[in-house]
Amino acid sequence: MDDAHAQGAPLNRGALADQDFLSATGIPKLVVVDSTGSTNADLLRSVAVEPQLWPDLSVLTAEYQTAARGRLDRRWEAPPLSAVSVSIVLRPANAEGRPLATQSYSWLSLLAALALRETLLETAGIPAELKWPNDVLVRGRKIAGILAQLGPMGDGSVPPVILGTGLNVNLNSNELPVPTATSVTLEQPLTTDRTLLLKSYLSHFAVLYRSFCNADGDPGAGIAGGPSLHKRVEAVMVTLGKQVRAQLPGDHEIIGHASRLDDYGSLMVVDREAREHVVTAGDVVHLRPWTPPGQGHEGGYA
Repeated sequence: MDDAHAQGAPLNRGALADQDFLSATGIPKLVVVDSTGSTNADLLRSVAVEPQLWPDLSVLTAEYQTAARGRLDRRWEAPPLSAVSVSIVLRPANAEGRPLATQSYSWLSLLAALALRETLLETAGIPAELKWPNDVLVRGRKIAGILAQLGPMGDGSVPPVILGTGLNVNLNSNELPVPTATSVTLEQPLTTDRTLLLKSYLSHFAVLYRSFCNADGDPGAGIAGGPSLHKRVEAVMVTLGKQVRAQLPGDHEIIGHASRLDDYGSLMVVDREAREHVVTAGDVVHLRPWTPPGQGHEGGYA
């Protein structure tokens, strides 16, 4: 780690606490902490103990996470002041207060990835794509990951979702967690201001999320004055149309053509016998590009 991050700009807490911003996004609570193990883990504990303190769209963000985890408990780490590390409490319900069916929850991480893609494009000027099930890529390299975790049932009510996002911002090439990663600063961005990026992400997310909730979690319904969530995600998902190898628990694997997403956001893979397989985000261990033997080198992204 170099010394640049010791002098990096902290988040502008005044800008994040601005009432006009919070009112416009509908965020009731936004907490910034200097350091924590994991914002997702913190919120999972907090909503279990004091759920009333964390209403829908409450936000927790940290300057530094010491024990962050990604999907399947993979470690995710970045130097202090180098990333946007943020978790949001979601209690999905429509405008009348009717809770969404929990099967629609599988779309929330894809919705977050879509919001982050819009942020990178509009605020940082960086072209980004989605990689199923929960990554954001820039020029084929991972710049961010999303992790949605189900909170406790509590008093029998609908469980909340804790939605965590980790975006690499000010990491140099020596600090990347893996060679296939990248960061905002490495992609010739318009800005590396983490406060601007965080505010933009939360704004984009809030618009898409509210519209999705008011459509009763229907991924096929038009949202935010435009196409459906299903169409929006498929349009920017680099995984589709590719030959892939899906590694599943128990050393099982499916090799085939990633054709589409189903109504639950699962990936449909058509094998060489033209059989269609459903690959769910909760089951897949790795999803990688696949090249038939003798037809070139296999790519690799985790």
